[in-house]
Amino acid sequence: MNWTLALPELVLALCGLAILGIGVLPKRNTFFPCAMAVVGAFLLTAVVTLGVPEGTAFGGQIAADAFSRFAKVLILLGAAAGVVLSIDFNAREGLDRFEYPVLLLFATLGMMVMVSANDLMALYIGLELLSLSLYVVAAFNRDDERSAEAGLKYFVLGALASGLLLYGSSLVYGFTGTTNFDSIANALSDPTKASAGLIVGLVFVMVGLAFKISAVPFHMWTPDVYEGAPTPVTAFFAAAPKVAAIALFARVLGGPFGDLAGQWQQVVVIISLLSMVLGAFAAIGQENIKRLMAYSSIGHVGFALVGLAAASEAGMRGLLVYMAIYLLMNLGAFAVLVAMRRQGRAVEQVRDLAGLAKTDLGMAVWMAIFMFSMAGIPPLAGFFGKMFVFKAAVDAGLWTLAIVGVLASVVSAFYYLRIVKVMFFDEQVGAALDPRPATVSLVMTASGLFTLLFFLYPAPLVAAAQAAVAALLG
Repeated sequence: MNWTLALPELVLALCGLAILGIGVLPKRNTFFPCAMAVVGAFLLTAVVTLGVPEGTAFGGQIAADAFSRFAKVLILLGAAAGVVLSIDFNAREGLDRFEYPVLLLFATLGMMVMVSANDLMALYIGLELLSLSLYVVAAFNRDDERSAEAGLKYFVLGALASGLLLYGSSLVYGFTGTTNFDSIANALSDPTKASAGLIVGLVFVMVGLAFKISAVPFHMWTPDVYEGAPTPVTAFFAAAPKVAAIALFARVLGGPFGDLAGQWQQVVVIISLLSMVLGAFAAIGQENIKRLMAYSSIGHVGFALVGLAAASEAGMRGLLVYMAIYLLMNLGAFAVLVAMRRQGRAVEQVRDLAGLAKTDLGMAVWMAIFMFSMAGIPPLAGFFGKMFVFKAAVDAGLWTLAIVGVLASVVSAFYYLRIVKVMFFDEQVGAALDPRPATVSLVMTASGLFTLLFFLYPAPLVAAAQAAVAALLG
């Protein structure tokens, strides 16, 4: 039992317990020190993660390798940005309670267990720790009916998805006699020996994971939860958990079930096609920008799954590069949404951005960069993410998937460019948006610089993704 391989998770758990102790101290307001302590815990854990050796621990339950290291660094980066975005917003909305950053910390702990899982039981424990924390933060603004509704919807549908995942895991165990990923891979080394019951179990596992990444047709919770939850919570939902769930999807299908690619590939192709198409068309008529970003995230999940559907090393690498780019440009876009306040009140409509270029040119320019990048316009980072996954699909012979992906990108460009048009060409209605806080500007600027300058030096990210894929498929 080499506990040092689980050192990042142990550090985060101990930090969580310590920050809980800070939170209950008899002070007037412990939100800010707790938030800063959580961000510090994330940064500390990222440093520890980079120094952990490779191997398995706890009877094969946990695996530490280049793949989990890559995913954990992205998760910690997204989670830290999510906490930073909440500091000013929560203080203005009266939500500055210390439980908020602590819940995000334990959600992040669950995500790290997920991407390190080498067993179906460890996978389920990590997923439930994440889910239970997210149910609470979705409804964190308990005096707001929309927030309470978002938390309840996510809880009910999430419980159903967890049940399906657990049922699928029990079928896999029943037909292979093990829940360990390495043992399952050995049992399935000859795909002809895979029984129909095992395939059914795999499909149920995929359904449970597809819910977590909000892939069609398991996306029904996403628009309502994104709209109803407080905006920093929505930013967190759209960033770190999305990366963790996609990484988990890749680990499960590329690891223990890698030899059954012929069975699961067609399922991934279907949900990828449906997600790209629905994400492209459903967002067109949205006036609430958070709902628009919800459908946008569904579309981006479809694009990411193009790489997974290729069932190749290049496809997996494209998937990881895409999710890293998506994480950063999405955080930047949500930083703009968090900054959308007029006369002290949060606003969420697309028309509220009208005339932004005349009152805050910097924020309008950054938002335009994020929208152009999400549309896949070169030379911004989003173009290279789509190029990697589409090229992998073409090399794998999935021409239909690649063509539909390109067409969906063209359609989705309409609502991204519409936001740019509203900011730069529409006349301002009502008062200008309030000045943005420094914390939001920090996230916005860092994300914007990455999105804008990625094309100058993409090699480190691509190399890290290649090493992660080699560890997963090797």
